[in-house]
Amino acid sequence: MIYNDLIIKEYEVYIGKLKNGEIDFIASKNNELNYIQVTYSLNSNETINREFSALEEISDNYNKYVISLDEEDYSKNGIKHINAIKFLLSDELN
Repeated sequence: MIYNDLIIKEYEVYIGKLKNGEIDFIASKNNELNYIQVTYSLNSNETINREFSALEEISDNYNKYVISLDEEDYSKNGIKHINAIKFLLSDELN
């Protein structure tokens, strides 16, 4: 659903490869990159570490997001957590 919504919002979407893993989506629009990890829930420290650590490996200053169904805000270290429903109802990444 997140991938399809990014396409509808006119982003170019790619899969990102890291040395020790991957980024779910790299969404590009208007010469701006957005790195996105998607998970159902951030219900354990293991999941939080997995999703955020992949984005923490990226050293540039483009936007980094973790999208999940959680209502609680898990944003940290400059990585923004977004509730999936709010994301789907919004016009852009924010």
